[in-house]
Amino acid sequence: MQKGKGGFGFLLQAALLALIINSYPLGIWMGILPQAPVLPVLGLLFFALNLQLPDKAIPSRRLAQLERGVRLLRLFLITAVAGAVFWVFWVMACPAATAPRALLQLLLLILLEGILFWNGMIRVYLTSVQLGVRWRVLGALCGWIPLVNLWALSRILRITRREVAFECRRLALEQVRAENAACATRYPILLVHGVFFRDSSLINYWGRVPASLKRCGARVFYGGQQSAASVADSGAEIARRIREIVAETGCEKVNIIAHSKGGLDCRYAITHAGAADMVASLTTVCTPHRGCRYAEKLLREIPRPVQRFIARHYDSAAKLIGDQNPDFLAAVWDLTAGHCAAFNETTPDAPGVYYQSAGSVMKRAWSGRFPLNLTYPLVRRYDGENDGLVSVDAMPWGARFVLAQTQGRGVSHGDMVDLNRENIPGFDVREFYQQVAQGLKARGF
Repeated sequence: MQKGKGGFGFLLQAALLALIINSYPLGIWMGILPQAPVLPVLGLLFFALNLQLPDKAIPSRRLAQLERGVRLLRLFLITAVAGAVFWVFWVMACPAATAPRALLQLLLLILLEGILFWNGMIRVYLTSVQLGVRWRVLGALCGWIPLVNLWALSRILRITRREVAFECRRLALEQVRAENAACATRYPILLVHGVFFRDSSLINYWGRVPASLKRCGARVFYGGQQSAASVADSGAEIARRIREIVAETGCEKVNIIAHSKGGLDCRYAITHAGAADMVASLTTVCTPHRGCRYAEKLLREIPRPVQRFIARHYDSAAKLIGDQNPDFLAAVWDLTAGHCAAFNETTPDAPGVYYQSAGSVMKRAWSGRFPLNLTYPLVRRYDGENDGLVSVDAMPWGARFVLAQTQGRGVSHGDMVDLNRENIPGFDVREFYQQVAQGLKARGF
């Protein structure tokens, strides 16, 4: 049976389900118990309503399944409350009804509502991105506590309904942009990650951003440099990667979008490693161009043996994920305010390359997820307003600077690369990068 999202079709489904689930007490009350031939029809209708045909307006299979799960949970909530209320009134209004009949209807109610609930909940748990681990765990724990479980379910429904609505709008917008090739820049886009991460086919550092850009016509490549190395070493790696892309595609140049330390690495690649003629633009995101004073403070106060111990273990672990010559301490020291000041003196912008930058700011510690919620107060003490790792004052570079912020939550260092795949009210990370790409295209890059 085809559904309606929230209008007459949905109300009709809810009414039919309520009638089916309560057909036994209704039949007793009205003196017309369902006859044997009718029972299979009611059963088939119940399971047909449980199937919930997908909304043809939703092009994504994941979203279609999520929307069906949300619909089933809404139907469960309505019919379960209606069924429980009706059962109580039925027992109170029919003193002739025997206890076995009342118990039978209660068991039937639990069985049918359980089918409806788990059908919806499994779909939601398997397909929702925005629920995250927290609400999945809370939902499982609260499910066994009366009344609290209704509160948890209402929260889950609120989150997932917003996810469906937001993602559908997002897909509709990207379909239009795909037809117009809105993000098809003249030169391909090279995404360069920050420190302590690697480009991976299993866990994309940039979250949903690359796929979103590709849908709208962009050609996207990755830097692929080591997770931790000096700016000079990482810059040399990126310069080699740029040469590979140019040779492979014949594109002549690339547009670089670099996050965090990756922005410093790319500036080095352009100015010192011979990549200037192959770079049309550099957009840095949350890059500490003027360094991190808190990092310098920590490195000067933490005993050297402790630093070497941490570095040795990090470098050993980094080799396991593909780093050839990781250097934890060199990477961290190159992010300090002193090193960045010296770097800026010796690394002027290359003529012919368009430089611009962007950043973000958290409003308070809880605005970011672990570990940024812990580092935010430390960075604020020594560097002022920040995104959890980099101060706002250190981020601007080039002809243009854009600061991403929201009224309440703020936007963290990780949010700027969609690290948690979270839809943040007031900030759409995929829209941000599509706007960057469209801006580059408009400039002829």
